[in-house]
Amino acid sequence: MSQAGAEPGGLPLIVVRPEPGCGATVAAARGLGLDARAFALFAIAPVPWPAPDPADFDLVLAGSANVFRHGGPQLAGLRALPVHAVGETTAAAARAAGFNVAATGAGGLQPVLAALPPGTRALRLAGAERIALVPPPGVTMAERTVYAATAQPLPPSLAALLAAPAVIALHSAQGARHVAAELDRLGLARAHLALATIGPRVTAAAGPGWKTVLTAERPEDATLLAKAHDLCQTAGTTG
Repeated sequence: MSQAGAEPGGLPLIVVRPEPGCGATVAAARGLGLDARAFALFAIAPVPWPAPDPADFDLVLAGSANVFRHGGPQLAGLRALPVHAVGETTAAAARAAGFNVAATGAGGLQPVLAALPPGTRALRLAGAERIALVPPPGVTMAERTVYAATAQPLPPSLAALLAAPAVIALHSAQGARHVAAELDRLGLARAHLALATIGPRVTAAAGPGWKTVLTAERPEDATLLAKAHDLCQTAGTTG
């Protein structure tokens, strides 16, 4: 595998997640020799939210680094609460914001929540678009929306790329729905486009009609990029 640039004959990989994740994924993909292109189709911005009394909770549950990037000054009053993070990227953002991280997951936020003992009072800080979670018996969970992702239309340069065979990396159900809707709006077919998704929920949100869809077995960028690598090398030739 070439490490110096795009592999000969490979399809372009289109990354549409918000920044700074978009750039990080593109850099990692290029390190694998892929012809990766960054098109951040979502702008992340804070939303007003009421900070609760930290005495009412035992911990903060966080499923995205954006919680700590965009949570605003209200976060300061919650720093005494330990963070249970979905993964290492979110944990690193929590530490950078002055929080102590008590637990870091590796397979989605539901297992992190499920591991909490009875009697735990969790405060979930999240985006407006989020996965529904079910607390285990004896655990309570309150939620606050601290940021939102605003979808952007496909720029003409991306529409031109997607008129030809390509692979799209999808990191969220919101992103999957938006890309599908924009293709429909612009009259662009899906049948020549392949998807690499970060999980089954994202695959389902993308809907039918794609040339090929590969779903990562674990909700992490490295696993998604392994699927994307396979697609970039094969999707242009397989039926």
